[in-house]
Amino acid sequence: MKKILLSLLVLSSVAHSSEYDELLDSSTAIVDKINTGILLVGAGMEYANQGDALSDGTLSTTAHIQEAQVQAYNTALTNFATNYQPYGDVKAVLENKAMEELTLMDEAIDVFTEAVVDMISVVEVAERVEEAQGNPQQEEEVQTFVAETAEVLQIEQETVDAYNQSTDDIEMRANNASAYLAVANSEEAVAFLEQGIENANTTAEQTNIFYDANAQWVSMGYNTTRNLTAVYLNGNDNIGLDLYVTETDVLAAGSESEFFQTGPTYLGYSCFMYGTECVEL
Repeated sequence: MKKILLSLLVLSSVAHSSEYDELLDSSTAIVDKINTGILLVGAGMEYANQGDALSDGTLSTTAHIQEAQVQAYNTALTNFATNYQPYGDVKAVLENKAMEELTLMDEAIDVFTEAVVDMISVVEVAERVEEAQGNPQQEEEVQTFVAETAEVLQIEQETVDAYNQSTDDIEMRANNASAYLAVANSEEAVAFLEQGIENANTTAEQTNIFYDANAQWVSMGYNTTRNLTAVYLNGNDNIGLDLYVTETDVLAAGSESEFFQTGPTYLGYSCFMYGTECVEL
């Protein structure tokens, strides 16, 4: 899904920037031809009246305007008139910022996953201890297992530090991405930001858009003024975006995710590691 979104954003960005460039290029190309024609006509008028010079008879073709050039120009006119946004595309800017955050979140997830794999033995230990509880013979077997493999079972503090930092990074990046996409998907919020950009006489691409978790808003700063335009994400404005959920809500969403349901704490150590002793849940 992220790759699909990235492709769409790239296409949107390219289409937006090319509308202006295509009109500039196609109109300039025809103007160059007309300029050459004017030069040739001027020269012809001078030479013909003075009788002191001749061309080789083929220069006129250098001023010819080709059918493809006309088609390119007319198409560029239509695209520019109907699609070009002189104040930029704030929706695309928001979506691109979300994509940046998703990329950083993926990097943090890689770190998280590597750390969990490095600590996977703790899942086996916890399962063995829990299953043996209250049964002295099984408890002794667990003790023997731990004694014989203690060095392998130990967890390095470096791994824990990487794990802890990755969870912080994932939460931050996920919130950032969600905030930007929520605003991008709100017609009211996009229109509000567009008006701010127009009032500041700048473009969306020249603004500074960021999510502030403390203020609970996505704000937009300008290169032409010190004012800020902000969209609240807690329902405290007329736009109505109210995104904050409880810890219970977050954990419930996580329990339904493929990432959790294919992980070791859900499947169990043996099922996750070896595909054995799997229980239909």
